[in-house]
Amino acid sequence: MHHSKTVAVLWLLSALLFYFLFQMALRNSDSSLNSFPSASDSVISIRDRRSALYEKMARDLDEKGPLFLKHGHTSQSLSLSDIFTVSDGSVAPILKAANPPVRANVLYLSTQYSLRISETLRPILDPYFDKLIWFQNSSLYHFSMFHASHHISPVPATQDEIEAEAAAVRAVAEGLCSLKIVLDRVVLTSTGVLLGCWQVISGSDPVTVRAKLRTALPRAPEKQLYDAAILHSSFARLLGDPKASSMVLSKTSDQIHFFHELVDRINKELQGFEALVTELWYVEEFDVLALALNGRMKVRKFQLGCSRH
Repeated sequence: MHHSKTVAVLWLLSALLFYFLFQMALRNSDSSLNSFPSASDSVISIRDRRSALYEKMARDLDEKGPLFLKHGHTSQSLSLSDIFTVSDGSVAPILKAANPPVRANVLYLSTQYSLRISETLRPILDPYFDKLIWFQNSSLYHFSMFHASHHISPVPATQDEIEAEAAAVRAVAEGLCSLKIVLDRVVLTSTGVLLGCWQVISGSDPVTVRAKLRTALPRAPEKQLYDAAILHSSFARLLGDPKASSMVLSKTSDQIHFFHELVDRINKELQGFEALVTELWYVEEFDVLALALNGRMKVRKFQLGCSRH
């Protein structure tokens, strides 16, 4: 009888211990599930991250002033005098061979959308800058995603290695969905670049695109040129003083105020503009900044396939 009671007590204690441990595990599991970000939380977080980046870019002109009026540097560590020449009131690109060629992966914005943007910008900007402005070729509007090699960290490649990279990028494109995007704002940087800053409505996020390209191109430079979340495109580059500068814009504060008003006019026309991105390009740029300066390049175009199986 005594033995039976002992067994019963031990069994009861074991059951209670099991129940206690089970409840702890259950609570920990619930806590883990609640702390893990959902897909929607992740999307919101990335969108907020992009918004913060764009806000910082918009402040750049206020914080540094219009450095492009003093022939400052570009965002890629090149001086304006390295890439443009201004003579007799007209601007021309200086094309320099890239050795080795830069290998860029970019999302392409079709002329279906880029022409509308270009046609909006010209009548606003031309009266003030005449020929002291470089407009991005409307057939080459793009969003830089990932570099297999860039001019800051060159990664030489044989022709076979280049073909293998292109094939890997094609495979990435087949698994990506078209991006429906909206123009969040246009900003002017201290280096004179007029940038379109975009948000993603649906489709493959730039963070995903860059992560897949990183996996597909293991030889690529560890340090890339842009934040993983950013989705921006260059519209134009200002290279000189607006015509009114000698009379009205003698102070930096006057200049900044003028440029803000100019950008506000552009945003009234273009903010909220929607587009669809359906192509990923693998581009060999044989000249430095060939995509921006109409230089020599070889383009391989891949449709975004959105594989769902």
